[in-house]
Amino acid sequence: MNFLDEFEGKRKRKAGFFDLVIACDSQRGMSKNNALPWRLPAEVKYFRDLTVSVSDPALKNAVIMGRKTWQSLPLKFMPLPGRLNVVLSRDSGFPVPLDVLRCASLDQALDQLSSETVDRLFVIGGADVLRHAMSHQRCSLLYLTEIKQRFDCDTFLPEYEKLFRLLSSSEPQSETGIEYIFKVYERR
Repeated sequence: MNFLDEFEGKRKRKAGFFDLVIACDSQRGMSKNNALPWRLPAEVKYFRDLTVSVSDPALKNAVIMGRKTWQSLPLKFMPLPGRLNVVLSRDSGFPVPLDVLRCASLDQALDQLSSETVDRLFVIGGADVLRHAMSHQRCSLLYLTEIKQRFDCDTFLPEYEKLFRLLSSSEPQSETGIEYIFKVYERR
């Protein structure tokens, strides 16, 4: 049993709430030039497993992201498979595929998703979307991969320490010479 299975098995989900999923370095750096500055295949698998796993096979999870995060996805993963992809953009003409939902705001996305057959909602970035989502009344958990190294980043995770308390932490992981820890925080 891995860290995620053990934690998720104990957790009661809150209907209508969303969780945050993010990875950052030791200085809260998340990306450089709209791309991840590290390559961690097991961490990507963790993200996928978390955001794809559903309690009922008839349902899907939704991943909500800003326009820049959407544009940073590799073309072969656009949209992220097995999930309802939601792109936040105030530009009503911003093009997205037919199977992707475009919303002007997080609140609009949450309203629209309440009528969909969605199991869980995950906000996955970018920094501006996370900043708003962290203080949102329907924010529940922060799934944070804490990378124990500093990278050259130009986008940073907003301060979260005062808004969340640590619930669970994995054993240290190591991949491609980089150590990281999976942590789960609950909104205070």
